[in-house]
Amino acid sequence: MATEMEGKGQVEEIMVTTTVKMVEGSTNGGVVVEAHPYAFHVSGPRNLSSPNWRDIISSSWKDPNYKRTVMACFIQAAYLLELDRQENRTAEDALAPKWWLPFKYKLTQTLIDERDGSIFGAVLEWDRSAALSDFILMRPSGAPRAVLALRGTLLKSVTIRRDLTDDFRFLAWESLKGSVRFKVAFDALKSIADKYGSGNVCVVGHSLGAGFALQIGKTLAKEGIHVEAHLFNPPSVSLAMSLKNLGERASFAWRRFRSMLPSGGEIQDIILDDQKKVAATAVLKKWVPHLYVNNSDYVCCYYADPTGNGEGNNSDSKENVAPAVNNAAAVAAKLFVLSKGNQKFLDAHKLEQWWADDLQLQTVINNSKLISRQLKSLYEHPISRETPLKQK
Repeated sequence: MATEMEGKGQVEEIMVTTTVKMVEGSTNGGVVVEAHPYAFHVSGPRNLSSPNWRDIISSSWKDPNYKRTVMACFIQAAYLLELDRQENRTAEDALAPKWWLPFKYKLTQTLIDERDGSIFGAVLEWDRSAALSDFILMRPSGAPRAVLALRGTLLKSVTIRRDLTDDFRFLAWESLKGSVRFKVAFDALKSIADKYGSGNVCVVGHSLGAGFALQIGKTLAKEGIHVEAHLFNPPSVSLAMSLKNLGERASFAWRRFRSMLPSGGEIQDIILDDQKKVAATAVLKKWVPHLYVNNSDYVCCYYADPTGNGEGNNSDSKENVAPAVNNAAAVAAKLFVLSKGNQKFLDAHKLEQWWADDLQLQTVINNSKLISRQLKSLYEHPISRETPLKQK
């Protein structure tokens, strides 16, 4: 997010405006065929088989590495749909379809930003006809019926204004709900969840798109609709978060001061309310998003920090650490962390890394205060107080 706004030329994986020409191993009528650098066969995953009849017996989708790779490819397709539009590509030379066709999916909806006409997302659904043509008689176990894929920021003249508007919206308020794109994406996700059932639907996104995916997924979860979510390099840095940290410190000091006052009635009420919230949380079904974070990417690295504020495990900041019992009871998420030493930001933020062959991930669950902050609203419900009857 930050460097997206600094405009260092990063185009969220595929934003290079100059076509890099690569010589393929074949020629067409004596003329060397040139391939776009973001063609699937050039920059896509290697050693990844397409679905086949064997998947009926043992599905590749049960492998989390395979699923992560395919989800990242679907997001790449969302980026390329907009680039295809901007560069006026036809169906014959479009780049985007090659990123979903090998997995037997089809495009059923593009998400359009009415402000500039840009494509910021896509709905991809299992293509039964394409599967049958390869003798795949049924959808492999674990393969979703539909996927909503959301791209991040495109630093192109056509899209940069609206993309950066949402970047700044998150930076200032840590929320994307006021964006036109939020409603369009939410409606699309709700529609396919109603059509196929929440257990057959995924929402995926990268960077800014991951921010939208997290918030629309969380909004649906509040309605009891839990869809699978895969969030790559989700934004974690905002001015609002910094102000909240200051507010939490001030609030902590005020509560300590009040506890020393002679009358502790209000403090007792707070304690009872907290106990009721924890008890209510225990019976709630959890929504479990999957977050993919690179420690060298300062857009998302705070998710991997237990304190959520860049202070590591500093014991001098205990007021900023949520109680362990509340974390365990109230928050559910799977955090996958990639550490490769001191990487450059552009490499650490790119989408392409998530389908690399040599990817080594660490898994951390329920160990991030920032995740707690993002998801706590799902499990905290206001406690209703009974109004005492008036004496007659």
